[in-house]
Amino acid sequence: MQAVVVAGDSDLNDYLAYLLRRNGLEVNFRTSLPALLKDLSERPTDLVLYKAPLDGDPSAAIGELRRVSNVYLIVFQEQAREERDAAFLQAGADLILHLPVGPRLLLAYIQSLLRRSRSYAAALLPQIDLGKISLNPASRTVQVLDQASRTLTQLEFRLLYLLMTHTGQVMPPDVIVDRVWGYGESGSKELVRGLISRVRAKIEPDPGDPIFIHTLPGVGYLFEPGR
Repeated sequence: MQAVVVAGDSDLNDYLAYLLRRNGLEVNFRTSLPALLKDLSERPTDLVLYKAPLDGDPSAAIGELRRVSNVYLIVFQEQAREERDAAFLQAGADLILHLPVGPRLLLAYIQSLLRRSRSYAAALLPQIDLGKISLNPASRTVQVLDQASRTLTQLEFRLLYLLMTHTGQVMPPDVIVDRVWGYGESGSKELVRGLISRVRAKIEPDPGDPIFIHTLPGVGYLFEPGR
């Protein structure tokens, strides 16, 4: 499994890297949440550990991360501040921890998060081959004809899996939000539209003239294997 540390603190970086690698996770580092967002679509991860700065409000960046990914997010704070904790949780953080935190407790929290079934048990799902497109759940990749495979984020995979397993059926935006994100969300049409656009960019020969994912204005989205 993959983990990304966004701390800007060399001591915390070393501590987390040692603990995570010792317990079987691959660890990468980013300097900020915006830097993480830039390459998340091509380098998906399972867990993000983020140290919030003492000054400023990263709630917007946390919210943007949550809009494009359902990756588990642990936020560290050096001071216990109830208002900030609540804001981070409301923005999309899964867990708030106050530093310092011991290795046994931190590892227990991480293991608890990773046991949750927020995503499909991908390794147990069979590969889907429909016409020109193949979806591999185990590697979370998609391949069109003989082109190179493209890695999908968790949200992209959940959307494409949903559409491909309901070929020929129109999926309304509210159904997609419930099945992909797992909860209702205001502005759901915008969420779905953005995710559809990202998936089209990875599978459609011409995203402006899609052959796989079709939009039915005012109704929903329809997957076809390609003409």
